[in-house]
Amino acid sequence: MKVFQGIEEFEQAVGGHLGYSDWHTVTQQQIDLFAEATGDHQWIHVDQEKAAQGPFGTTIAHGYLTLSLVPKLVGQVYRVEGLKMGINYGCNRVRFPSPVPVGSRVRAGVELVSLTRGSNGVQAVARVTVEREGWDKPACVAETVTVLIP
Repeated sequence: MKVFQGIEEFEQAVGGHLGYSDWHTVTQQQIDLFAEATGDHQWIHVDQEKAAQGPFGTTIAHGYLTLSLVPKLVGQVYRVEGLKMGINYGCNRVRFPSPVPVGSRVRAGVELVSLTRGSNGVQAVARVTVEREGWDKPACVAETVTVLIP
């Protein structure tokens, strides 16, 4: 994990790759719990028998489940010391180029795109690429926006 000693040091990393998270295995229990939380019970996610006959040969994680792993994964990549808090401000762009079958291992790579100072803090934009082990196409690419409050 990269640890930055304040906003000024973090600013020096703009344009660079910050690193990768640990690998995380996506389980059927996670998929089922996400389906319960969101009400999205589409068979490709939760019906293991039907999904075995479907286009992926097994159940797959919801795209938004993959996106929801971003805070956990990014939290393993870097930290900025000296902040009161960081606030999720949203995403500028999100894409799901490939599926995440149950049992897949995923990790996130993080690039710091920009930092913009404002009256309420610093807006950090990062490109987060969630990749699936052994797969060429990423599972999720998101440009995340976080407001850092010093």
